[in-house]
Amino acid sequence: MPTLYLAITNHGFGHATRAAATAARIQERCPDLELIIATTAPEWLLKSYLLRSFTLRPRSFDVGVIQSDSLNMDKAATLEKLEQIRANQDELVAEEAAFLQSAGVDLVLADIPPLATAIAHTADIPCWMMSNFGWDFIYRPWGGGFAEIADWIADCFSQCDRLFRLPFHEPMSAFPHVTDVGLTGGNPAYSEAELRSRLLPEQPPERTVLLTFGGLGLAQIPYDSLAKFPDWQFITFDHQAPDLPNLYKVTDRRMRPVDWMPICDRVVSKPGYSTFAEACRLDKGIVTIPRQDFAEAAVLVAGMQQVTRHQILDAEAFFAGDWSFLQEPLQPPQTDRQIAKDGGNAIAQAVIDYLLS
Repeated sequence: MPTLYLAITNHGFGHATRAAATAARIQERCPDLELIIATTAPEWLLKSYLLRSFTLRPRSFDVGVIQSDSLNMDKAATLEKLEQIRANQDELVAEEAAFLQSAGVDLVLADIPPLATAIAHTADIPCWMMSNFGWDFIYRPWGGGFAEIADWIADCFSQCDRLFRLPFHEPMSAFPHVTDVGLTGGNPAYSEAELRSRLLPEQPPERTVLLTFGGLGLAQIPYDSLAKFPDWQFITFDHQAPDLPNLYKVTDRRMRPVDWMPICDRVVSKPGYSTFAEACRLDKGIVTIPRQDFAEAAVLVAGMQQVTRHQILDAEAFFAGDWSFLQEPLQPPQTDRQIAKDGGNAIAQAVIDYLLS
């Protein structure tokens, strides 16, 4: 029975959901696979994508960016944690490599903790990765102590045996072996009739909007503005949102944003690969708020604008409660390029071919 070790970066929910969605496709093709997931992401989140069993190993090998919500970053705390991880890397690598050997792991797939390469190779196991960006790309523009951290991370990435580069990507030049694939993500798990039965009153798709701002949420959403649109239906995963007649709060942890997209015309979100990818896979419009000083955001927004209907909001106006954008038409895609939507299947097949060879 082959054993796959999936290491997921500890930053919000996006890396966990896209990695879990890909792992689910691997399990579909190889039901006897032993799957070990190393992450601090909550188990309920992984189970919302994974229907078969897996072993959760709560481990943290990176930090991503420490944030108070989906837009506000604490760079000083992030740098301090990164320097701590680098200082302790020998111990971290040795301990986890020993675990890989004892567990009989055949392949490491990572999204995208840099130390995964060292852990895998110390255990004499290949390390494959999947992502649309590397953490060196995020940290390097911040300068100061982050420049040295970016060099360290780029060196880790240079040891990757194979990168599956997702759409909306930066060059990822640190990786020596790159395979481009299509969009990844989950498929809706509920019928439109079942979803609509939860909404009273029902609204047509063009007046149904999904609000989703990732696992860290967004503290300052001006929900009071929704009162100006009584004939619209809004859907949110924010449990702290106020009770409003046209706002449905999703509390069932089995349900994911992608499950609600079929009955929505558009998704309002901060820039995030997983949300963008799942919306594009379902041909939904994307309304997004620019994110400053986070290099991936500009790449994501530029890529998304090329392939789907979209709106780019003025952040100041949005947070001040001006939601007049809802009454404006979405902009059409900037190109007629068709983006591949089978990235999860492509990665899954490559993994299975390797494990069963």
